[in-house]
Amino acid sequence: MQHGKGLIKIIAIAFGLASLYQLSFTFITSKIESNAQNFAIQTTNVNEENYFESLDFEQKKYLDSIGDKKILGFTSYNSSKQKELNKGLDLKGGINVILQVSVKDILKGLAENSRSVIFNKALDNADELQKESDDTYVESFFKSFEAIKGDLKLASPEIFANRTLSDEVNFNMTDDEVKPIILQKIDASITSAFEVLRKRIDKFGVTQPNIQRLGNSGRILVELPGANDVERVQKLLQSTAQLEFWETISNQSFNVFLNQANSLLLNDKELEKKNENLEISEIDELLSEVSSQEDSLITVVNPIFDLIKEGGYPGGPVLMKLDSKDQPTMNAYLNRPDVRSLLPSELRFTKFLWGISDETNNLIDLYAIKANRQNLPPLSGSVIVDAAQSYDQLGAPAVTMQMNSRGARLWEEMTGKAFKDGSNIAIVLDDVVYSAPGVSKGAISGGRSEISGQFSLNEAIDLANVLRAGKLPAAAEIIQSEIVGPSLGKEAIESGVNSFSIALLLVLIWMIFYYGRAGFYADLALTLNIILIFGILAGLGAVLTLPGIAGIVLTIGMSVDANVLIFERIREELSKGKGQKKAVSDGFNNALSSILDANITTGLTAFILFIFGTGPIKGFATTLLIGIATSLSTAIFITRLFVDNRLSNGYELNFSTKLTKGLFRNLNITFLQKRMFAYVFSGIILTLGIFSMVSNGFNEGVDFVGGRSYTIRFDKAITPSDAQAKLVPFLGNVESKTFGEDNQLKITTNYKVDIEGSEVDDEIRESLYNGLFTFFPKNITYEEFIKGSDDKQIGIMSSIKVGPTIADDIKKNSFLAVLGSLIVVFLYILLRFRKWQYSLGAVAAVFHDVMIVLSIFSIAYTFMPFNMEINQAFIAAVLTVIGYSLNDTVVVFDRIREFTKIHISWEKTKTVNGALNSTLSRTINTSLTTLVVLFAIFIFGGEAIRGFMFALIVGVLVGTYSSLFIATPVMFDTSKNLKK
Repeated sequence: MQHGKGLIKIIAIAFGLASLYQLSFTFITSKIESNAQNFAIQTTNVNEENYFESLDFEQKKYLDSIGDKKILGFTSYNSSKQKELNKGLDLKGGINVILQVSVKDILKGLAENSRSVIFNKALDNADELQKESDDTYVESFFKSFEAIKGDLKLASPEIFANRTLSDEVNFNMTDDEVKPIILQKIDASITSAFEVLRKRIDKFGVTQPNIQRLGNSGRILVELPGANDVERVQKLLQSTAQLEFWETISNQSFNVFLNQANSLLLNDKELEKKNENLEISEIDELLSEVSSQEDSLITVVNPIFDLIKEGGYPGGPVLMKLDSKDQPTMNAYLNRPDVRSLLPSELRFTKFLWGISDETNNLIDLYAIKANRQNLPPLSGSVIVDAAQSYDQLGAPAVTMQMNSRGARLWEEMTGKAFKDGSNIAIVLDDVVYSAPGVSKGAISGGRSEISGQFSLNEAIDLANVLRAGKLPAAAEIIQSEIVGPSLGKEAIESGVNSFSIALLLVLIWMIFYYGRAGFYADLALTLNIILIFGILAGLGAVLTLPGIAGIVLTIGMSVDANVLIFERIREELSKGKGQKKAVSDGFNNALSSILDANITTGLTAFILFIFGTGPIKGFATTLLIGIATSLSTAIFITRLFVDNRLSNGYELNFSTKLTKGLFRNLNITFLQKRMFAYVFSGIILTLGIFSMVSNGFNEGVDFVGGRSYTIRFDKAITPSDAQAKLVPFLGNVESKTFGEDNQLKITTNYKVDIEGSEVDDEIRESLYNGLFTFFPKNITYEEFIKGSDDKQIGIMSSIKVGPTIADDIKKNSFLAVLGSLIVVFLYILLRFRKWQYSLGAVAAVFHDVMIVLSIFSIAYTFMPFNMEINQAFIAAVLTVIGYSLNDTVVVFDRIREFTKIHISWEKTKTVNGALNSTLSRTINTSLTTLVVLFAIFIFGGEAIRGFMFALIVGVLVGTYSSLFIATPVMFDTSKNLKK
C-alpha cells in the first residue's frame, strides 16, 4: 500500500512539473511580446499616416532581433513561440476560413474545356442538385450525366478520352471504369490546391497557422491567428495566380474597327432604351455602377468615343484610357457578338484586357492582346521556379521572377520577336494586365523578368509568395469565414480569465465551507487538475478557445462532483458507525462505480461533439475530454492521497463543518407520489414550447441559415432600429440587435448569400461603412472601419460568413450529433444496467431536457437582453446538457440498483424513494457548485458566450429536475418485474 502511495506521489509530482514546464513557454512569450509592444509604442509616431502598420512593423522587427537569443539558459523566443499554449481566434483575433475548391473547374480542365452540350448541361444540372443534395459535386455530376447522356460515354473523345487523360482513359472504357480515374484526378487536384495554399500560408508571416482538408468534399480549413488584414488574406487564399505572357497588338490596328463599332452602336435603337438587350458578360450588379450615366446613355452622341478620356500612345498596346466606372459599359460594348464580328480576320481572336486603375485620376487602360483559337498564352506561369519581392528603377515595389530552362528559351523567343516587330509583351495575372513593357535591346536570355505596377510593399511580397507557391488548379471560393479583431480577442481573454478566476474562487470557498478540511484537500486536487489540463493542452498543441475555457470551468464542476460523491459516501459510512479508515475505504470504493458511469457518459457526448464540431466548438470538446480524464485521476487518487496521509498520521478528519453536519440527512421525500404533478408540469412547458417553435420559430444564426454577420462598435450608444433603417437601402433584408453594451450592434444580412467571391464581401463592407457613417466620428476612414488593430475601439470588431451549402451541412451534422448522443446514451445505459427500462428512462429525461431548452430559447429570444441564437455553440450546449443530465441520472440509477440489492424486503416504491433521498445531498451540492460556476461565466464571461452559458444554466436546472422527476418515474412506471 505504501509503495502504491509513493508511486502516486511520484507520478503526480512528475506530471505537475511537466505541465508547469509546458506552460512556462507561454509565460515567456507573453512577457517578450508585451516588451515588444511597449517598444513599438515608444518608437512609433502617433501622427504617422500608417500608424498601425508601422506599429506592427516595429513590433515584428523587435521580435526578429531577439528571436534566437537564449532566455533562462534553455530556450529562446522563437523556440518558446512554437511550444506556447495555442490561443484560438476568439482569444487572439485572426481569420478562420473554409475554402471550397471548385470541382466543376477541375472537371472542365480534365475535359479540356469541352464544348459538348451534354457535358455542360450535366455540369449545370449538378449545380442545381448541389442545392438540395448531400452528395459531393462529382457524384452529382455523374448522376446528372447518367440521366441525359443518351449514347454518349464519359470515355468519348469530346469529354475525357482526350490528350490530357490519354494515358489513363481510352475510347473502349465504360463509364464505371472512367469514374474511379476521374475521382483520383480530382483528389490529386485538391491535394495540389492544399499544398499550394500551405506554401502560401507558410510565408504569410503569422505564427501557428493551421490548414487541413475536410474529408473528401473539396473543402480546406485555414486558420490564421493574429491576422487582421481581411482583404490581403482573401487575395492570398483565393488568387488562382494565373500568370500569362501575351503578345500585344498596336492600337493603330483598331482605328477602323472602333469607328465601325461606334457607328453600329449609334444606330442601335435598343441602346436608346438604356442598353436593355446588351449581352453583358460582367456580373449583373456591376452595372448598377453605371446608373449615374443613364441620362448620357440616352442622349449619347458616340457610344464608344464619348467614354474615352485619353488615347493610348500611337503604336502602343493601350487602345484607350477611360474612367474605371465606365469599364462595365465598355466591356458590354466590346463583347457584343455583332461588335466582335466587325474585327478583321487577322484580329478575330483579339482579347481586350484591362490594366490596374490609377488611384490618382481613376483612369484605367484597355489593352489589345494577340490571342488564338485555343486562348492559350505563348508562355504561362508554370515555368516560374522562383519569385522575390524587389524594387523597380523608380524605387517602387516590384516582383522579379526566374524561369526554368524551357521558359527561358520561350522567353528569349518572345522578347526577340517583340524587339524585331517593335511590339510589347503583356504580363497578365488573373486576367489583369500588370505591365506591358517593350523590348529595346534585343532578345532577353536567362529567363529573368519583372512585374511592376502600382504595388504596395505587402502586395509585392504576397504576389512573389503566390507565384513561388504556384497557381491553384481550380478556383477556391470562401464559403465560410470568421474574422475576430485582435482588440476583441484581448477583451475575450480578460473576460475569460475573470470569469474563470471568480468561478474557481467560489468553488474553492464552497468546498471548504461544506466539507471542512476534506474540502481543502479536494481544492488542492482541483488546483492540480487545472494545471494538468493547461499543461496537456500546451503539450498536445491543442487550441484554447473561449468555449474551451467554458469547458475547463465545466470540468471544475465535474471534478467537484466526483469529490462530492466520494465525501457523501464516506459520510454515509461514518453514520453507520464505521471507523474513519474503514469509512474512507468503503466510501471511495462505493462511489467509484457512479463516478466512472457519470464521466463515461459525459465523455461519450464530448467525443461525439469533437467529431461533428468545428473551430471553437471542437476546442470546447477537446478541453472537456482532457478535463474528464484529469478530474477522474485527481479526484480518485490525489484526494485519496491527502485523506489517507492525514489518517495514517493519527489525525482525525471531518467531512463536514458545524453548519453542514447532518444537512440533507434522514430525508423522506415521496418523489414517486409526486410524479403525476411532474408529468403535468413538464407537459405544459413542452406544449407551450412546441406551440412557440411552430408559431415563433427560433432565432437561427448564420451557421444554420447562411449569410453574413458583423459585430460593429460605435463611440456612443446607438439604437438598433436607427442603424437598420440606414442599411436597408443598401442591403435590403437586414437585422440589427444590441450585442453586449449599448454602443455595439450585431448586424446580420443574407444579401447575395448565394453569390461567392470577395467582390460581394467588399460591397457589403462598403455598404456598412456608407450606411453607418453618420453614427461614427467624422474622421474615421474606410480602412480604419474594416481593419483590426490591438487597440481598435470602433468599426467592425468581428464578422462571420456562412454560405448556404455549408449552412445545410452544419444543420445536418448538428442533427446527427444530437441523434448520435441519444443512441449512445440508450446503448450505454442498457449495457450498464441490463434493463431497457433504465435506458428508456434516461433517454426520456434527456429528450425532455433538450426539448425544454429548445422551448425556452424559442419563447424567450424575442425579449431577452442578450443573444439567443441557435448556432453551433448552442448545439454544443445541448450536447453538454445531455452529458450532464446523464451524469445525474446515472448516479440516481446506480443508487436505485444498489438499494434494490441491499433492501430486498422493501416495497419497490420505498426502495426508489429511499435511493433518491440518499442522493439528494450529492445532487444539490453538485448542481449548486456547477450553477455557481456557470453564473460566474454568464455574468463576467462576455457577450459572445452569454447565450451558450444560458443554455447550460437552463440545462443544469432541468437536468437536475428530470433525473428525479422524469427519468426515475419513467423507469419505475415501465418496470413490471422490478424485484422487491
